[in-house]
Amino acid sequence: MKQLIECVPNISEGRDMNIINQVTAEIEKVEGVKLLDVDPGATTNRTVITFVGEPEQVCEAAYMVVKKAAELIDMRQHHGAHPRQGATDVCPLIPVSNITMDEVVEYAHKLGKRLGEELNIPIYCYESAAYKPERKNLAYCRKGEYESLQSRLGSEEWKPDFGPNEWNEHVAQTGATQVGARDFLIAINYNLNTTSTRRANAIAFDVREKGRPQREGGKVTGKPMKDEKGNPIMIPGTLKGTKAIGWYIEDYGIAQVSMNITSINVAPVHKCFDEVCRCAANRGVRVTGCEIVGLIPKKVLIDAGKYYLNKQQRSLGVSEDEIMKIAIKSMGLDDLKPFDPKEKVIEFLIEDKSQKKLVDLTCKGFCDETASDSPAPGGGSVSAYMGALAASLGTMVANLTGGKAAYDDEWEKYSDIAVKGQALKDELLHLVDEDTNAFNKIMDAFGLPKKTDDEKAARSAAIQEATKFATEVPFKTMQKSFEAFEIVRAMIEFGNPNSVTDGGVGALAARSAVMGAHLNVKINASSLKDEAFKNDILSKAAQIEAAAIKEEAELIKMVNEKIG
Repeated sequence: MKQLIECVPNISEGRDMNIINQVTAEIEKVEGVKLLDVDPGATTNRTVITFVGEPEQVCEAAYMVVKKAAELIDMRQHHGAHPRQGATDVCPLIPVSNITMDEVVEYAHKLGKRLGEELNIPIYCYESAAYKPERKNLAYCRKGEYESLQSRLGSEEWKPDFGPNEWNEHVAQTGATQVGARDFLIAINYNLNTTSTRRANAIAFDVREKGRPQREGGKVTGKPMKDEKGNPIMIPGTLKGTKAIGWYIEDYGIAQVSMNITSINVAPVHKCFDEVCRCAANRGVRVTGCEIVGLIPKKVLIDAGKYYLNKQQRSLGVSEDEIMKIAIKSMGLDDLKPFDPKEKVIEFLIEDKSQKKLVDLTCKGFCDETASDSPAPGGGSVSAYMGALAASLGTMVANLTGGKAAYDDEWEKYSDIAVKGQALKDELLHLVDEDTNAFNKIMDAFGLPKKTDDEKAARSAAIQEATKFATEVPFKTMQKSFEAFEIVRAMIEFGNPNSVTDGGVGALAARSAVMGAHLNVKINASSLKDEAFKNDILSKAAQIEAAAIKEEAELIKMVNEKIG
């Protein structure tokens, strides 16, 4: 699975579009990175840039942004309403999918080190990337802003994490940059069946982490209480990692609770929605739905969908599209206007739509493509598809069984099986296209030039490497297709008896997938010169096929006994 991170650099220029365009153009030069948004502000004299991609490419694009901003922006001439300290003021990295915060912190440290050493810019690491506890807070790192940087540099307390600890002409122009690693920030507004801003604010104060001021006598009209230092005494809200306020939206004619979720790990969107609903109900108000402002990682919808399916005691082993649909309907994301995940989910926006996938074809389209005069897709892709169908049949029986009233007490057992089946199905569908890609790599290798001895050697090595990959892909298909037997066997043994033949067909499909993929392993391995690799993979493949034939025979016998 591809790792994705987001980067949101804020540059200290919001008025000169020529400079802004030159900076953002650097991002578009980096292959594999997608520029999602450019938001300049004249009053703040600041532009928020958002791009996303795989970690290495994102860090390269971030470096190019900071470098170009340092060349074009002179902090000695900068004025704006927003706090700032450098030409690129902040440069946070944010995990989007298939990557941990610890991994993102490592990338932030590498990026900060490179910026400090190669561009000679003072770098302070903040939030999760902070080396010092006090520097977790961005406001602390930026204390006194650019104007105090000259007096701070040179001291041990304000020594940057990377880059120069001295004031010079270069630093005077660039200022300092804060490089961070933080959670994804989500802006979400909860729609209320009231026009009262006061009630919306009361709900916001109930839930937001900061809470509300404690008042004398516990009355709304009471005087705010303060501690011995003169600071207001606050009653914390129920949701950590959130900020919220109430307002009235004239366009919709309703009041909303407007919330920023600063940590979706601490405060998942679905938990926040339920809590706002609970607090609103306590005040006689109903949440009719919500709207998400900006983009979100797919994980937000998947986690929410699974949460609500679990509350309904329904199987979690359904397609991602179905899970996201449950999330959208459960939280009323389409209350005010249509909500299309293809337009709101980061992963969908950065998909490479130029590459056509076999798995996106209709059943008829896949058959027609297979029957055409093109050599791909061939037996390897068809085998992977048969394996996916085997896993799908077992998953279907699990979902059908767990959905029956007679099995309510065991719904989680069937849900767990269906989840495994869905994961297997997705892996095998990926192998449908991967097998065709492997064949194309071999053809590309054969097309390499072979005029000189060096070219011949390089071509031969490329052919061997591509052939090795083309052997490993169907072997993976064998392994994953064999795993489908676990799902199928469980459903033949204790699934709904009316669906036992579906399990039987799943067993037949799994065996055929294993045997079909084995044929591709053997024919591709025959061209390999690496004898040790060839003998090892052929031996393992033969064992899997023998086990698959035995497993299928046992399961078909069980099916026939149950039918008879």
